[in-house]
Amino acid sequence: MKALFISILFLQVWVASSLARNASVPFGSNPAVGKYYDLRGIKMYCEVYGAGKPLLLIHGNGGSIKSFEHNIPYFAKKYQVIVADSRAQGNSKDSGETLTFEMMADDDAALLDALKIDSAYVLGWSDGGIDALLLAMRHPEKVIKMVSTGTNLWPEASAFAPGVWAEEKQHYEASRNQVRHTEKKRNDWKLFLLDWEQPNIWDLSAIADS
Repeated sequence: MKALFISILFLQVWVASSLARNASVPFGSNPAVGKYYDLRGIKMYCEVYGAGKPLLLIHGNGGSIKSFEHNIPYFAKKYQVIVADSRAQGNSKDSGETLTFEMMADDDAALLDALKIDSAYVLGWSDGGIDALLLAMRHPEKVIKMVSTGTNLWPEASAFAPGVWAEEKQHYEASRNQVRHTEKKRNDWKLFLLDWEQPNIWDLSAIADS
């Protein structure tokens, strides 16, 4: 019984210390590992953790590297984790008027080139899952294996929680003709339209055949 108590106490201390170590890492704004890369007309911000085979993590709409703050420490035990702020999100600014998933997939391929990585495992969540699919379709040589989760192939109500699509439609109708005077408002609208009008993926055979 005493040995069991000591084991449980040790486990509790280990978990607490592990959480404390992870909490001290400023994922998404870590000057020790963060770097900007000049890619396809933007400066893309990226952080790399761990060692091993490369694993690219891709966040969802409006997210950033910080979205994976609880995942990075786990995967970094085995992989070289590559995590970046996608175009027009986080620290990766983009002043262009349009944004597409295809653009972001091409950014990811260019980032791997800049890191001198021939191919990587890829895990994408939500909009990042769409990016992962398109990366595999447009740049199959860059993807070893891929996981795409929380992903839709075309814009429709079933891609969202019940009632969200109707609310988004109201927002679109009320806002589409507004003049947006600030960079943030223009960027927010660009990210909104990304999910309202996209993706448009009708054929996954390119992935199945690769």
